[in-house]
Amino acid sequence: MSLISIITVNFNQPEATLALLKSIADYDSKFDLEIIVVDNGSKENPEPLFLSAYPGITFIRSAKNLGFAGGNNLGIDVAKGDLLFLVNNDTEFRPELIEQLADTLKGNNRIGIISPKILYFDAPEIIQYVGFTPMNYYTCRNRCVGQFEIDEGQYDHIIGPTGYAHGAAMMITREALEKTGAMAENFFLYYEEMDWCELIKKAGFEIWVNTNAVILHKESLSVGKNSALKEYFMNRNRILFIRRNAGLLQTLFFMIYFVLFVAPRNIMKYFKDGYAAYSKVLLSAIWWNFTHSKSSKELGYKL
Repeated sequence: MSLISIITVNFNQPEATLALLKSIADYDSKFDLEIIVVDNGSKENPEPLFLSAYPGITFIRSAKNLGFAGGNNLGIDVAKGDLLFLVNNDTEFRPELIEQLADTLKGNNRIGIISPKILYFDAPEIIQYVGFTPMNYYTCRNRCVGQFEIDEGQYDHIIGPTGYAHGAAMMITREALEKTGAMAENFFLYYEEMDWCELIKKAGFEIWVNTNAVILHKESLSVGKNSALKEYFMNRNRILFIRRNAGLLQTLFFMIYFVLFVAPRNIMKYFKDGYAAYSKVLLSAIWWNFTHSKSSKELGYKL
């Protein structure tokens, strides 16, 4: 059987990571599994905790927080699998998850990366993801298919192309990885998996979803549902994504649209909702894109 490398990144959430590791340990797979845990500069070194409970894992500790892409890339660098399954540490496995994804990839060499159906952990009857629509490069908007809908089977047995994989759970082939390289680390947080999917598509591969595979997601444990960190990188990286992937006219249109419409609208909403301080965060996110190249690794934000 092929080896599948499971990669997850921990950042100050040892309990969530242990819950994920338990769900993997309890998982009955027909494949050989290599489990790689990357600690992204947590305050406390969780290595003794993780290895005492699961001595068979590969543990990597970064001296600092490298962000979503940087942390996963450390795991990618040492992974030996023919398939690499990147999962958030705030997820838990459901039966047949790995087999459904791996068998789909192995049955079609046009597929570069694939994601499962994602359900909310605290409300597993509610859908988070069953695919993405294509991106509108003029507005940098697309839609997460099925999100917040009650799962009544309306998206069962969908196995096919989608706009983007979901960063919470995505399995990539070794061939696609070798042709595209790892994720761009200058995003740090948000949009990096979409940028990666763009590279994968440009390399000639397709992005798929298989809704027969299911994973549970606790969502936003790392950043929180509402934070200055999230607000900064969501806005900075929305612009950066367009700069890296859209055409010249699309980029110009988007920048005008964002500066003249999106930014004023968001600032008014911040004041209305009691988050006036986020206005400065938004302006910093915009200014970063005017003062840095699209390959710059300078974050522009003090962590």
